[in-house]
Amino acid sequence: MKISVILTVFNEERYIANAIESILNQTLHDLELIIINDGSTDDTLDIINSFDDERIILIDNGENIGPGASRNKGIEIARGEYVSFLDGDDWFTSDALEECFNEAKSKNTDITMFQMLNYDDETGRVYENDWFNLNSFDKSFDGRVFAPDECSDFLFDLSVSGSQKIYKNSFLQKSNVRFPEGMLFEDMPFFFEIYLKAKRISIIRKHFYYRRKHSKSITHVVDCTYLDTVPAGQENMRRFIENGYYEDYKYDLLAYKINGPRIALGEIVDKCKRPLYDLIHADYLEIKDSIYYDDYLNELGPVKLKFFLDVIKSDTYDEFLKLQD
Repeated sequence: MKISVILTVFNEERYIANAIESILNQTLHDLELIIINDGSTDDTLDIINSFDDERIILIDNGENIGPGASRNKGIEIARGEYVSFLDGDDWFTSDALEECFNEAKSKNTDITMFQMLNYDDETGRVYENDWFNLNSFDKSFDGRVFAPDECSDFLFDLSVSGSQKIYKNSFLQKSNVRFPEGMLFEDMPFFFEIYLKAKRISIIRKHFYYRRKHSKSITHVVDCTYLDTVPAGQENMRRFIENGYYEDYKYDLLAYKINGPRIALGEIVDKCKRPLYDLIHADYLEIKDSIYYDDYLNELGPVKLKFFLDVIKSDTYDEFLKLQD
C-alpha cells in the first residue's frame, strides 16, 4: 500500500462527504483511508457509513478526544508506505497523492511538502498566502533533497500545518513523534519536532490541498480556543529542549514562544482576554524561576521583552493594561 490518509472529523456533516470523495477519487488507487470520527453528534457518522469502499477503515472514538489524540490513533495503525493527513472540512485535488507519492518515493524523502490554497466557504473565493505557498523556500530548494539545517534561518516562518506534508511511515514510526493530546494548535509542536528529526526533505510547488475557511474554523475568530496557544507553546519548548535543539534555535524560538500568545491576547474576544492573560502570567512566572530566564532577557527584542516583563510585573490583566498606556 502506497499511502495511508488519516482523516479526523468532528461534526462536519456539511463537508465530510466532499473530503472522503476527494480521497476515494484520487488517481492513485493504492491507498487506505483511515477515518477517525471524534465523537460527532450530528449526522457525520451516518454520512461516513454511507460510503462502501474496502479502502475505508473507520474508528469511532465514541467521545470527543481531540484532533491530536485522534491523529495518533491513525498513525498507530497506518500501513501505507507514506502517511498524509486531511481535516474533515478540507479536500485534496484528484492528482495530489499520486504526485506526492512519486516525488517522495523517487527522492526517498522523510517529508515532502506541497502548496495549499485557502477557500472561503461564504464567498467561494480561492486565494493564496505566503505561508501555504512555501515562499520562504527560494528557488535553490526546487527539485532536490535538503536537510532541515538548511532552513535554520527561516524555520519559524514555515507553515506548521500537519496536512501540508506527506511523511515516510517508517520514519514516522522510528522517530516516535506524535501530536500532543488534550490541546488545540497541536500541529505546531508536532511539526517542529518531526521536521528537525528528518534527514531528507523536498518540496513541490503545486497546490494540492484546499483549506476551507468557514464560521466554525479555528482560525476564523480568535475565541477561547486560543487559550491553547499557551500549553501548545510550552509543549513546543519542552520538545526543543528535550531533543537538544534549544541552543541552536533559541533566539528565534523564544521570539516565537512569546509572539503567539502576545498576538492572541491583543486579538482574542473580550470574554477570553483575562483567562488568556492568567495562563500567560502563570507560564512567565515559571520561566522566571527557571534556568532559561536570562535567555529571555538577553535574546528577546524590545517589543517582546516589554510584553514579557510587563506580564511578570502584573498580578492581574487590569494591572497589565495600565502598563500598556
